[in-house]
Amino acid sequence: MRQTHPNKIAHADGNAPAEPDLRGQVILTAIINEHFVTGEPVGSKLLAERFANAQGMSSATIRNVMSELEEMGLLEQPHTSAGRVPTDKGYRFYVDNLLGVLSISNEDLALIGDEFGLNVAESGEAPDRLLERTSHLLSALSNNVGIVVSPSLADDRLQHIEFVSLSDNRVLVVLVSMPNIVHHKIVRLRVQLAKEELEQAANYLNAEFVGKSLAEIRAEILGLMHEEKALFDKLLQTAVILCSESIDSEDGAGEVFVDGTSNILTKSDFADLERLRELLGTIGERSRLIQILNECIARDPAARGEVTVVIGSENRTPSLRDCTLISAPYRVGDNAAVGTLSVLGPTRIEYARMISIVSFVARTLEKLMSAETQKH
Repeated sequence: MRQTHPNKIAHADGNAPAEPDLRGQVILTAIINEHFVTGEPVGSKLLAERFANAQGMSSATIRNVMSELEEMGLLEQPHTSAGRVPTDKGYRFYVDNLLGVLSISNEDLALIGDEFGLNVAESGEAPDRLLERTSHLLSALSNNVGIVVSPSLADDRLQHIEFVSLSDNRVLVVLVSMPNIVHHKIVRLRVQLAKEELEQAANYLNAEFVGKSLAEIRAEILGLMHEEKALFDKLLQTAVILCSESIDSEDGAGEVFVDGTSNILTKSDFADLERLRELLGTIGERSRLIQILNECIARDPAARGEVTVVIGSENRTPSLRDCTLISAPYRVGDNAAVGTLSVLGPTRIEYARMISIVSFVARTLEKLMSAETQKH
């Protein structure tokens, strides 16, 4: 039994491509499918063989239709080759109009089930290990790069927090957020705080604010500071400083789990070594990667909660102009903490299958994380 689910694809730009007729759509789809398999330009002779038994699909007709698709900007002719390849605009039209109702195959369902396990939520596995395995699963299923970002520290719900004094006004923040995800962040303070002050602040936060995010905690403490005087002033000041620095530090953006970077080294699509070097640099730059993924999810507010596909030149980051990024948000429990999972690969990617996989894995991860949250 095949499991189907709707996938509303978010547009990365507002420009609707010229509409090819039904025959043009069939030929564009055939070229995309053939190009995915071979990586080579697709010629009219090959398509004529594929459509040998189809009425009105002679080699001459196919050549004319391919020329029309090229004029629309959906195909291009690389170098002096007689064949064509899809453009970013062609892939966009394909994703937005030609995929139909997407389904996830029994084979992919089995692979996902094998990786996650039916009872993983009851196994006591640490959630960060689950996120790490999810990035590995996405990489293995796509043969590309799998990326999972945990919710930001600002949005995570507090379960327990500790502050450990280090040298040079630095403090190690050990925060356990729901569902039992452990974060270790080092923040540098403008003022020196004694060990006793750090302990008092941690005890206060653990006693009063469990279940709330650091952003909410900071806002509440700032409100209290306007009301409370005398006894709690120093304590409140210390707590709000620590919360603010934990949120504002670059390390507060969320944990990033990346798997399969080596996969792109095998892709002929990334034959340009300089562009490959830039791409690898972007993947390795943790804070930049988070920013890119957040931008992808935030592009179309109406599509929030759905899969977002950003193709080639639609990427605002130059090093990703030869890539497609297929992303979906996932929510932890019933709170505002939102993470992201993605597949990053060349524009020559299995769009229908990858969109189905990213959507299904995001929903599955939500269920597993929510089950873990209810245990705490």
